[in-house]
Amino acid sequence: MAVLDRLLVACRVGMLALVFGAVPLVQAQTAPPGLPQADKQQIKQYMLTDDVFGRLSAATREARATGIPPQGSPDQIKVHSLDDLANQAMAADPRIPALVKKYGFTPREFMLANIALMNAIMAVQARSDPALSSNLNQTWVNANNIRFVESHQAEVQALLRGQ
Repeated sequence: MAVLDRLLVACRVGMLALVFGAVPLVQAQTAPPGLPQADKQQIKQYMLTDDVFGRLSAATREARATGIPPQGSPDQIKVHSLDDLANQAMAADPRIPALVKKYGFTPREFMLANIALMNAIMAVQARSDPALSSNLNQTWVNANNIRFVESHQAEVQALLRGQ
């Protein structure tokens, strides 16, 4: 199984934080013109921090514990902005908006954090898998976020494994 396939399977089997970003990200990576330039810039400039990662991890663990199911692909016809993407994710389960708020995120920031994390994970994986690198739009990759993922490999892998 390719690295991207393993990554997407891991995300779909129980990761609230990464599920929102994983499927849209792969589609966004292959079709970035769908979002306004301002949203693309915000994605590129979003910085992962220990605080953001900790809150994403905590939200993921709580979502798993409360039985919030993984989210499917968004309706791409209705996605014209990050806000549209966030609104679809929030509408997928009535418990999601409260969970996102509990961990100090707005729906938009939650999407930004997820996409930033997935971009960085994919960029790190692409270094060892040339097939994955062809799916990665380098214009969306933030070098600081790549360094963050590299320096937090154990925590990121634990999150991907559902721990």
